[in-house]
Amino acid sequence: MKKKNKLVEFLLQNNTYFIFLILVVVCSTLSDSFLSVMNMKNIALQQSGPICIVLGMLFVIFTGGIDLSVGSLMALGGAVASWLIVNKDIHFLLAVFAGLSVGFLGGTATGILVAYCRFQGFVASLAIMTMARGMALVVTNGSPIRVDDNTLSNLASPQYGYPMLILAVALVLLFVFVQKYTSYGRIVIAIGSNRQAVELAGIRVKRYLTSVYMISGVLSALCGCFVAARTSTGTGTMGEGQELDAIAACVIGGASLAGGRGDVIKAVIGALILANIVNIMNLLAVPAYPQDIIKGGIIIAAVLLQISTEKSDKAQ
Repeated sequence: MKKKNKLVEFLLQNNTYFIFLILVVVCSTLSDSFLSVMNMKNIALQQSGPICIVLGMLFVIFTGGIDLSVGSLMALGGAVASWLIVNKDIHFLLAVFAGLSVGFLGGTATGILVAYCRFQGFVASLAIMTMARGMALVVTNGSPIRVDDNTLSNLASPQYGYPMLILAVALVLLFVFVQKYTSYGRIVIAIGSNRQAVELAGIRVKRYLTSVYMISGVLSALCGCFVAARTSTGTGTMGEGQELDAIAACVIGGASLAGGRGDVIKAVIGALILANIVNIMNLLAVPAYPQDIIKGGIIIAAVLLQISTEKSDKAQ
């Protein structure tokens, strides 16, 4: 009986990994093209940006918050970088820096509203989401901005070793380190677990709350630059619905929306699970609408598994 209980506990604690492995097996069975080098490369490049957003969203969720502005800041960052390259003829790296700066300002605004003005994260980020989307449409004048080759596209170029993919991997490793081995990571998680206790310990919680939204804003803008690099186009409509995918990836990875619980690697795996579902649907020529239905079903299943895991932890 004890061995059986330990096995169940092990499966629950690592359900994200098992879901991913099962999904890979099923997808490879359904399509011979799924495990091809070309398809794996496409998935990796496509997810380089969204994974950055997931990292930022996870740290916001650690504190018990939510950031709905990530998709709009993604569009704004990509639009600003593209506009500067096309209209001001500046170097693409400076344009990317400008795009990240815009994301930083947007994230800072959200963080200040949450930490110092006592806004709910949902309301504050909703306001910034609306403003950033409007700004992105103004910058692009409602039309795609076509960026010349050998500028922003260098970030996605095999000639340079796919810099955006390398940077995404480096960011994942950095955030794993921050979560597990730094006081910053521990404090952010502690805020989500028991904010009052952290405040009583003399820690300036407001600064940490502001910082996680800053990080989320910068990573969202970086994602926008990555997408613009892959498509050589900056658009004001980029990233619509991206906030929901990021939240879903975190939840599938076992993060608690109440805060104080989650894991960087599992959140990244959650993003890859969603990516694989979309990819296999595209390979099988399934229409877009059923994909959303399946996504919703997986989110429900993930939450149920999360509840089961929490009950298992409390029972110990």
